[in-house]
Amino acid sequence: MSKVGETTLVLDLSALGHNYNYLQSKINPETKFLGVVKAFAYGSDMVTIAQKLEQLGADYLAVAYVREGVLLREAGINLPVLVLHPLASNFDDLISHHLEPSIYSRNILNQFLEAVKTKNQTDYPVHIKFNTGLNRLGFSESDINLIAEETKGNGNVKIVSCFSHLAASEDINERDFSLNQIKSFKILSDVLKKKLGYTPMRHMLNTSGIINYPEAQFEMVRSGIGLYGYGNQDEIDAQLKPVATLKTIISQIHIIGANESVGYNRAFKSKRLIKSATLPIGHADGIGRLYGKGKGSVVIKGQKAPILGNVCMDMIMVDVTEINCKEGDEAIVFGPANSAEKFASRANTISYEILTAISQRVKREVINQ
Repeated sequence: MSKVGETTLVLDLSALGHNYNYLQSKINPETKFLGVVKAFAYGSDMVTIAQKLEQLGADYLAVAYVREGVLLREAGINLPVLVLHPLASNFDDLISHHLEPSIYSRNILNQFLEAVKTKNQTDYPVHIKFNTGLNRLGFSESDINLIAEETKGNGNVKIVSCFSHLAASEDINERDFSLNQIKSFKILSDVLKKKLGYTPMRHMLNTSGIINYPEAQFEMVRSGIGLYGYGNQDEIDAQLKPVATLKTIISQIHIIGANESVGYNRAFKSKRLIKSATLPIGHADGIGRLYGKGKGSVVIKGQKAPILGNVCMDMIMVDVTEINCKEGDEAIVFGPANSAEKFASRANTISYEILTAISQRVKREVINQ
């Protein structure tokens, strides 16, 4: 890995390949694999990750919003792209870039049917989202008749899949709830199949679902966080490799005397003589103020350096009293040596949040392509 001279998010594509192959090893050979690349591929680089997943053999990609899918198409990505939360105002762009919408409500169904009819589309691929307990988006069983009546034989759309989302697949204490969700989805998909007269593909499992409920992999699985190196369980994390490493450098070192303060609002007041290092990264880069006052820490020379006082917009100050370091030395915010999950947990949050928070102003460097 090259030496970093500024704040940089280093993306290791060999780690992505390792994670993809590990997750593939947990599913049947005939089961399709959907890679989730929403939110700039969990804060990394959506196009780079999508290109690598296409190369690795993924069958589908998924994004949250139409604009993300358009960026993939403009970059030359040819894989089918499922848009998980399309909005009617973006249907023209969705259709013109041949993105595949999740249809999750009667309103969205009616508006999309009108859009494809207006554009003279034939058998346009759509995915039906069922709500089985997450209570976020999705149809209920009472909607199936309507879905079948509006889509069957109209020639404009073709339901290529139905899917749902487990609410607590990583939580062993919620196993009964997850099993009930799976049971409900089986019933819903069977009813839809009978009403349609053909069999759409089914998918329900996320990363933790792939690990904990392999019997419910159906015809396809979806993985997001697992591809990026995190499995929501310590034993799974140990099998995965973080793709992203956030690194920066020491801009300046200060000697702080007893009773002196550091940073805005004098949020840290020293009780003794200490040494602080200022790093060029702050809440505008994705390191929120919640990581201040010692909750967050970076790694310098293999040792933890806690954040002193409040996180600034463009800088943090860390305690390097016991670390033999100098200006220009490297500091690792998160990566294999200090995982994003561990970094986040100290501030009572999760890896998803810190990964997706990394600002687009942070330089990206891709290695092991």
